[in-house]
Amino acid sequence: MAGGKAVYSFQEVSKHNDRKDCWLIIAGKVYDVSPFMEEHPGGDEVLLACTGKDATADFNDIGHTATAAELMPQYCIGEVDASTVPAKPTYRVVSEDASAKPDAASQGAWLTALQLAVPVVLLGLAYALQDFVKTRTA
Repeated sequence: MAGGKAVYSFQEVSKHNDRKDCWLIIAGKVYDVSPFMEEHPGGDEVLLACTGKDATADFNDIGHTATAAELMPQYCIGEVDASTVPAKPTYRVVSEDASAKPDAASQGAWLTALQLAVPVVLLGLAYALQDFVKTRTA
């Protein structure tokens, strides 16, 4: 590879995932950002959250400044072997247990009924009390 930079496997890069040893993959290149952890404007947690995956989308979504782009070459230590990068994760939707839904719905219905019934009952009692007081004083 030109420039004497090494080629790392995705698994090797993923092992470097703590504050004192943090490597990131951005646009196919590997960056050792360990010395930059304390200086990163977003904090070290942001960088740590990008370990163990291709952080290209995360980097681009933030909208880094030109200064950030200028700093990147000094942290670049090589490239990632693209054949070792896993395919994007697939997400599956896990449906809730069907037996829990009617119970939750019936609890919601009872709560709504009580919220409506309590004021009506209180108004009825107030009216009855007022009527009672009128008949006693007359």
